[in-house]
Amino acid sequence: MDKEDTKTTLESPLIVSSSEKGCDEYGATSAEKFCKEAEIVAELKKQMRLAGPLVAVSFLQYSLQMISVMFVGHLDELSLSSASMATSFAGVTGFSFMLGMGSALETLCGQAYGAKQYHMLGIHMQRAMLVLTLVSIPIAVLWGFTEEVFTILKQDPEISMHAGIYARWLIPSILPYGLLQCQLRFLQAQNNTLTLIITTGISSLVHVFACWTLIFGFGFGNKGAALSIAISYWTNVFLLAIYIKFSPACKKTWTGFSQKALENLLSFFELGIPSALMVCLEQWSYEFLVFMSGFLSNPKLEASMMSISLNTSSMFFRIPFGFGSTVSTRVSNELGAGRPYAARLAVQIVMFLAVTEGLLLSSIAVAVRSTWGYMYTKDEELVRYTASIMPVLATSNFMDGMQTVLSGTARGCGWQKIGAYVNLGSYYLVGLPSSIILTFVFNFGGKGLWMGIICGSGLQTLLLFAITMRTIWEEEAKKAKERVFASTIPTNVAS
Repeated sequence: MDKEDTKTTLESPLIVSSSEKGCDEYGATSAEKFCKEAEIVAELKKQMRLAGPLVAVSFLQYSLQMISVMFVGHLDELSLSSASMATSFAGVTGFSFMLGMGSALETLCGQAYGAKQYHMLGIHMQRAMLVLTLVSIPIAVLWGFTEEVFTILKQDPEISMHAGIYARWLIPSILPYGLLQCQLRFLQAQNNTLTLIITTGISSLVHVFACWTLIFGFGFGNKGAALSIAISYWTNVFLLAIYIKFSPACKKTWTGFSQKALENLLSFFELGIPSALMVCLEQWSYEFLVFMSGFLSNPKLEASMMSISLNTSSMFFRIPFGFGSTVSTRVSNELGAGRPYAARLAVQIVMFLAVTEGLLLSSIAVAVRSTWGYMYTKDEELVRYTASIMPVLATSNFMDGMQTVLSGTARGCGWQKIGAYVNLGSYYLVGLPSSIILTFVFNFGGKGLWMGIICGSGLQTLLLFAITMRTIWEEEAKKAKERVFASTIPTNVAS
């Protein structure tokens, strides 16, 4: 994305004023721009058809690593603690980066599909797969030295050794995870979500069987838990590859391997790196909370509370994450098709859904705060502490829901560079410093950690909301057309 792409115009509100008249270059009269009831209902149906499957896929994918840790928990405490640490390390240093890089396809494939440049979807996917394959090499090397990294960080030697073993057996999973992210975005851009549910569901069942077989059947222990993740990811990759190759639904978008995928690799990096930073900068900030909880007066209690809180937050996050993927698809499709007014309506609808979902889940979290901790522990002190944190956690989850759909809008428009700067400033100039001050200066304890990070996510939401509200969508549609046709000869120019 060049410098002009990063300059989001701040002159026009999200909602068109009644003074607009005439017909724009995209063929939409002022009357058509107003959101009639039928248009709102139609857009709502489109989003719900996308969001439901994408939320389900998000839950299923999130469950894979958690299932492995749960199986390991039945071995012994050392296996559980080392697997948890290795999983967290792998997420921070590898999985989150691959997820972010792959999300660049939400812009590229989504806008190309909207512009009816169907052949470009396969080329974009191949290019992304090649780049992520190259990226997986240094990640694999880093995971090979996990034990040494934990030793340098002064972690328990025995836990560090077993975490290193678990991380090394996770190495076979990094490549299929990256390839899977590309396939998911390729099909998501085409609104083909039923296939994603089926293949992800099958892979989840395979994962449970593989975990049990490798851990207890063959006695591989935590090594088997890590290896089962790779088996599940490869299963999903092969199932989707077969579908993409032979399904009539992908006949136009997958035309076989092409040498064009080897061209313009740097252009993918220009969008992929900011996409990865958008994801990583946010996730890393939450991992810092766990690290800082170890410096509190009762580190065991605080770390346990933080573990429960992060698990709860991650589970709740699956729903807005699905909404974020939905609006990314809808916005990129409509901008690529040259329908800026439809993209604007998609954003309005998803923001309404995000607020509704956020209020509902936050209310539930507050209502069950006294009993929620029992899902994780029988320690009465920890249950009471968790209950006191739940209202703050509910607020954090609400803010996360809003920023997630706004980040989805940013990906749909191709604002990844802007999003990376917003996340950097919000979490590292405001969020984490606020957590440190509230926790260690004002002595709010673990609650201060969450209150500080809310300051960061709140600022992130405010900035993205301001950018979105004052965007000229007609200009974004022009940029989308330029991006689509910059790397291809138009074969079917959208009217």
